[in-house]
Amino acid sequence: MDYLAGLNPSQRAAVEQTEGPVMIVAGAGSGKTRVITYRVAHLIRKGVDPFNILVLTFTNKAAKEMRERIMRVVGQEAKNIWMGTFHSVFARILRVEAELIGYPKNFTIYDTDDTKSLIRAILKEMNLDDKLYNANHVYGRISSAKNNLISPQEYNKNDAIMAEDIANGRPQMGQIYMTYAQRCYRAGAMDFDDLLFKTNVLLNKYPEVLHKYQHQFRYLMVDEYQDTNFSQYLIVKRLAAVNENICVVGDDAQSIYAFRGANIQNILNFQKDYPDVQVFKLEQNYRSTKMIVNAANSVIEKNQNQLEKNVFSENEDGEKIKVARAFSDNEEGKIVAEAITQERALKNLRYKDFAILYRTNAQSRAMEEALRKINVPYKLYGGTSFYQRKEIKDLIAYFRLTFNPNDEEALKRVINYPRRGIGDTTLEKVLVAADQQQYRLWDVVVNAQMFLDGRSANAVGNFGLMIQSFQAVAKTNSAFDTAMHIAQHSGILKDLYEDKSVEGLSRYENIQELLNGIKEFAEREDIEEKGLDVFMQDIALLTNDDNDKDPNADTVSLMTIHASKGLEFPVVFIVGLEENLFPSQLSLNSRSELEEERRLFYVAVTRAEKKLHLSYATSRYRWGTLNNCEPSRFLDELNPACLELDFKSRSSTMEAAGSFQSERMAWTQKDTESFSKPKPKVIKTTSILPKAHMPTPGFAPSDTSALQVGMEVEHERFGFGKVVNLEGNRPDIKATIFFKELGQKQLLLKFAKLRIVQ
Repeated sequence: MDYLAGLNPSQRAAVEQTEGPVMIVAGAGSGKTRVITYRVAHLIRKGVDPFNILVLTFTNKAAKEMRERIMRVVGQEAKNIWMGTFHSVFARILRVEAELIGYPKNFTIYDTDDTKSLIRAILKEMNLDDKLYNANHVYGRISSAKNNLISPQEYNKNDAIMAEDIANGRPQMGQIYMTYAQRCYRAGAMDFDDLLFKTNVLLNKYPEVLHKYQHQFRYLMVDEYQDTNFSQYLIVKRLAAVNENICVVGDDAQSIYAFRGANIQNILNFQKDYPDVQVFKLEQNYRSTKMIVNAANSVIEKNQNQLEKNVFSENEDGEKIKVARAFSDNEEGKIVAEAITQERALKNLRYKDFAILYRTNAQSRAMEEALRKINVPYKLYGGTSFYQRKEIKDLIAYFRLTFNPNDEEALKRVINYPRRGIGDTTLEKVLVAADQQQYRLWDVVVNAQMFLDGRSANAVGNFGLMIQSFQAVAKTNSAFDTAMHIAQHSGILKDLYEDKSVEGLSRYENIQELLNGIKEFAEREDIEEKGLDVFMQDIALLTNDDNDKDPNADTVSLMTIHASKGLEFPVVFIVGLEENLFPSQLSLNSRSELEEERRLFYVAVTRAEKKLHLSYATSRYRWGTLNNCEPSRFLDELNPACLELDFKSRSSTMEAAGSFQSERMAWTQKDTESFSKPKPKVIKTTSILPKAHMPTPGFAPSDTSALQVGMEVEHERFGFGKVVNLEGNRPDIKATIFFKELGQKQLLLKFAKLRIVQ
């Protein structure tokens, strides 16, 4: 077969340049995988022994796909290529060479759970506070050190590192790292990070081994080079030092893994490392419409730190990108769900043609609920369903116990979480006592002094008293107040708050999102029973799915943007486009962090093939308080000629959409760019996203303790209105207000933030 015939000129040039350092800058949807596979096939066709070719990827899926494609061109010889992920390839090398660094050839590889279990055991032996020295945090600290090639010995000799640990109240971190490394060595085990760390040690300490693999791997190719960390960078650089037949492929505009240690400078500085490098740019996007590509370009060009390229498309112009505004995240979920059903019907699409992308896992809740309510099948990627996540199930188990203390599964789940001195031995005694006396577990718990001794009796008895206190609170408090009380006094909030790892932060956000959902449930006007027990019943029905695991099922895909990298869908929804959510509030401390967030948005936009929807909410709950939200700066950075404002909504708060007619007219009157010429255009970033009401300058909420019927008030979003009714008692007084633009609404005064006009 003439495998080169189907390549465009840029792709073909990159494939045929086999000698010397090569950098292929591959824009989104530009046929990168095809170029890599054909380049390897071309090497073999030219007579290069497959055993002399090393291809490094970041996923097993990518390696498998490439090998299959190469096999279709060159046949069974493709099986002899050294191809796989960094970790799998270097584990293979370490199996051969491990004895040189004191490990057996059949060394064990610890996964994340193994690693954290060992860390917890070490913390226990050292009598360290496992809240201060949280296992996740310790694991992250050790992982970061290894990825920066800092050994335990170097860690403990580095004054700056030790000073940082002391300042953070963790002076024993260096000793933990040292002990952990010794235990792994004694057990003949390497963790995931060791596979790279020990390979660097091997190549650095044993020149003969380095020489061996430098001459074996005459040709190196690295996929997704923008995602490499320091450890990976050094291995590749050492292996390529003799022949310099190194080809790296990547896109700096899609570098989104800094939190994992990826260093974008590796690709940005490649030309400095290899001054005679030949650079090929794959700039034609085969995936998306011209509209989508132009919009993506208009955003990413705002980044200062990037390689110059001009991505274009020769596909159809395509539809404009719809921007939807919602009053809340729940309404945003409804808008997205309804749009999916409408587009599916009108365009004869399948559910699997749709994807919903979000910045944080916690955002899946509103989307899942909206899809379920209208029976749209979906699959959650990159994590478990919101209500199946451990931290959510833990808190819900407390809720279940509060209303039904005889729920034994819930009791066993949380009796020692967070830890309160009720270990497996004590729990076993409780179980045995209940079994022997034919009592329920709860009966043993509340009568612990009869069945247990000393500290065990006190710990179990105190747990029973805590649950009884939750029951008392639930009798007199709202669903939200009860839920918040349980989250706080059970210790779950404190436990998650103290875990500052990426995973810990995500779990903390998920608990916040659950509480937000309860708050919204308690304020619904379409139901009478609003207790926490009713909410629990709704949740039980909501999560009673059929566990369909068919990968070919016709389902809408829900995932974080990070999880979507490398994927593509005909129709994509990007939700939650609000300041401090996307871009994340945690990523606004420096230009480099903001630029990574912008690259993340670029990745999201370029997942879409035919149609792209964007949406944001003007308000979201945060710990039970309704907060105003500002539209994301990324919306302002998009080329306005690519957008169509779509602010239709069922909510009465959105019935003022007609007030945006002038903005829509201004948009339609703008000169529409010609997409036939793929030249990027600098767009002024003046705000084009209207707000429902422009507050009076100096707007400040008034003290509403003296509010009376007939008074005129101003609300930040709803505008001016008159109080027509007040009901209830403090602090839960509810005001009925007739707003000039929106009609009648009911608001809780403690959350409403009203300015009294007269």
